[in-house]
Amino acid sequence: MTQKEEGLYIVLLSIHGLIRWKNLELGRDADTGGQTLYVVELAQALAKQPGIRKVDLITQRVVDKNVSPDYAQPIEKYANNLRIVRIDAGPEEYLAKEELWDHLDSFSDNLDAFFHADNSFPDIIHSHYADAGYVGSHLASRLGIPLVHTGHSLGRVKRNRLLATGLKAEEIETRFKMSRRIEAEELTLATAERVITSTLQEISEQYELYDHYQPDQMRVIPPGTDLNQFTPASGDEVKSSLFKELTRHLKSPEKHIILALSRPDPRKNISALIEAFGQSTKLQELANLIIIAGNRDDIDDLENGAQEVFHELLVTIDRHDLYGKVTMPKHHRRDQVPEIYRITAATGGVFVNPALTEPFGLTLIEAAASGLPIVATEDGGPQDIITNCKNGFLIDPLEPETITDALLKLLGDKDLWQQYATQGLIGVKEHYSWQAHAKRYLKIIKPIAERSEKLQRKPTKPRKGLYRDRAIVSDLDHNLIGDDESLGKLMTLLRQHRTRSRFIIATGRRLDSALKLMKKHKIPIPDVLITSSGTEIYHAPKLTADTAWTNHIDYQWSRRRVKDLLTDFPGLKNQPNVEQSRFKLSYYIDPEKADIEEVKQLLHREEQAVFVQAAFGQFLDILPLRASKGMALRYVVEQFSIPLEAVFVAGGSGADEDMMRGNTLAAVVANRHHDELSQLDDIERIYLSNPPYAAGILEALEFYDFFDTCKDPRESEENNDGE
Repeated sequence: MTQKEEGLYIVLLSIHGLIRWKNLELGRDADTGGQTLYVVELAQALAKQPGIRKVDLITQRVVDKNVSPDYAQPIEKYANNLRIVRIDAGPEEYLAKEELWDHLDSFSDNLDAFFHADNSFPDIIHSHYADAGYVGSHLASRLGIPLVHTGHSLGRVKRNRLLATGLKAEEIETRFKMSRRIEAEELTLATAERVITSTLQEISEQYELYDHYQPDQMRVIPPGTDLNQFTPASGDEVKSSLFKELTRHLKSPEKHIILALSRPDPRKNISALIEAFGQSTKLQELANLIIIAGNRDDIDDLENGAQEVFHELLVTIDRHDLYGKVTMPKHHRRDQVPEIYRITAATGGVFVNPALTEPFGLTLIEAAASGLPIVATEDGGPQDIITNCKNGFLIDPLEPETITDALLKLLGDKDLWQQYATQGLIGVKEHYSWQAHAKRYLKIIKPIAERSEKLQRKPTKPRKGLYRDRAIVSDLDHNLIGDDESLGKLMTLLRQHRTRSRFIIATGRRLDSALKLMKKHKIPIPDVLITSSGTEIYHAPKLTADTAWTNHIDYQWSRRRVKDLLTDFPGLKNQPNVEQSRFKLSYYIDPEKADIEEVKQLLHREEQAVFVQAAFGQFLDILPLRASKGMALRYVVEQFSIPLEAVFVAGGSGADEDMMRGNTLAAVVANRHHDELSQLDDIERIYLSNPPYAAGILEALEFYDFFDTCKDPRESEENNDGE
């Protein structure tokens, strides 16, 4: 190697996708998206920092008539100390990232040869995504160069999202090479000196799932924002044609604007914002509500989930008679978004993000850079943003009153509004610009590049298989909840075994109700949340709805017909709307007046494909024939390739019975020894715990030696007797 030159030489390694300095083809395919923009802007920001000798952004070279000849250039300079270097990786044509795995060793050798031919070796290699992590790990070990890594997306989490779409494990493996990706991520974590993430939540909910996870390895640096695009309002925005278009359905367009901008996704929780607005006459006097929820021509043409969101929004608007006060424009362009923020700021308005969970919160940063105070969910990234920028209020997304209170504070106090608008502009520049990102980044990597700081690794214990091989399932009410001290011990135990076992909650509650109760008792989001008695399935970390399950249970389901048949049925009374959902009709049942068997006979006689279940002698749910907690549980564990014999179930009401029957390891805690489960007493694989609540679950887990042998000891005794 040559004599050490002054200044740092940084290599950013981002192999897949199409990368060039200008006219990025963002969205061309799944491989040319956010990561592409991120590494380009990071490279440009780093090259401008003092003490940087050279930055190379290294990617694959592509010679393909179907793409621009730009991607065939071996070297593309941007500045004297900044260039894109394209390295051959197997075939010359453009390959998707899933097809690159077989060629990464060749890419690694070619890049090694490039460094030697150039007679210049980087001080640090920063890999982006698993494929670059694989190459970076090999080069770091071969050349003795420290490795830094950013995952962007992790295989263990991505696999769960793909399963939620209905893809089978075998298909995921074939199409996405998931096992190779996860093994590469484990290798990268075992090699990297530092891992850079966007949020703390990304660490706790994603990286902790990996065997080679090291807490001291992790650093949080939020990605930068283009402050040339998002700028403060001048005040003239209210004279624009876009303002007139946005407000044309409003009775008093001169009022403040409360703005929400997101996809029409249940997790975005937009209905809670409308509910808060509808409950407050004071808020309606002060402001209008504008909701930008994607683009649509006809709601009926949208996918089912988006249709449900718009239905709920329209029903909420109608319930509170908010016509002329709320508007939901049908279309907008991405390039209009900065102006929409500025229009809102020019009216003295507020940007609101009421999402159930928000891992980062890019729209909040964009709004702050536009001079808008913000009101945002307390779950996830917004905590960091508001802490850094001091430009708004955190709210409980499950409590509309907290949204109302925060909005009234900002809209009712001009001085406070101006203070928060100003602090937001300052905070974004200080914490979320690319210049700020580059400075924090260099502060982290310089000691590593200079070899003055080295990660002290803690011992790790890799699992035998690639995926978690067992699962713990529990109802929520009266099972997990009831004894907070024991619950805390149980949650600690589950966290300790997080890389070995999945945690699943199955409840009769709706998603919002379940989340509210979990939050109250400090129960973290499980790997899978089964709600509404098994009719809805959500996957961590983003509560991704399992659309394949929704499509599966929609078989011959006619909610309206069932509801009509049970109207005025003696002894049945509708439960509140909060307990009803698309695939669940819930009633209170008076056993003195109503016979469940008669309900079943009526529905079957009318050829309704339904599943009828009762709980605690007073609750009755009517579900699609294919839906129940037990059906949902079996679907989930089959997707994860976990055998039922390695699934522990804690239940206690009639609604839990089909989860506990069969080959699962089941337990009933003391407070749940209910008459509805008396028929399970003779089933051998049921353990009756002595303590109640979570303490009973802990006892049962110990009885089954769940985290070790994971077996019913009574079966071993029987086998010995047989001998």
